Amino acid sequence: MAIKRSAGILLYRGAENGLEVLLVHPGGPFWSRKDLGAWSIPKGEIDEGEETRACALRELREELGSPPPLEPEDLFELGSVRQKSKVVEAWAAEAEFDPTSLSSNTFSMEWPPRSGQEREFPEVDRAEWFDLETARRKILAAQAELIDRLLGQVETAS
Repeated sequence: MAIKRSAGILLYRGAENGLEVLLVHPGGPFWSRKDLGAWSIPKGEIDEGEETRACALRELREELGSPPPLEPEDLFELGSVRQKSKVVEAWAAEAEFDPTSLSSNTFSMEWPPRSGQEREFPEVDRAEWFDLETARRKILAAQAELIDRLLGQVETAS
C-alpha cells in the first residue's frame, strides 16, 4: 500500500520579538477534548500529480478560509516528517493571520457511531498563534521537528 503524502505550511511571525507560529486544531468529535499533542500545521493530502507547494497553498486556503495572500515563491522548504500513516512535506512563510477569521471547509461522518445520522464538522475548529515553547507542546509529536527547522532557517537568515 502506498504511503499517503500531505503538504502544509507553517506560518510564522515576529522574528524580531520572538517567533510565534500558527497552528490549527482538528475539528470533529474525536479531537474535541484533545489539546496537547493534537495541533498541527495547516495541511492536507496531495492530489495525484499535484505539486507540493501548490497543495500546501490550497490546503492553507481550505483550512483557514481567508489565508494571507501567499505565492509559491513566498514559501521556503522545511523538508518532510513522517507521521504514523503519512509523510508531510512542509513549507514555511512569514505572514499574518487573524484566527478569529477562521472559516474552515467541512467533512461529513456518521455521528454518533452506528446512529445512521450524518453530521458535518469543520476540518479545523481553531487556529492560534503560539510562542515556540508552547507550540512544541501543542503540536503533534511528529511535526515538532518542523518548529526546530523553522527556527534554524530564520536564525540563519538573520
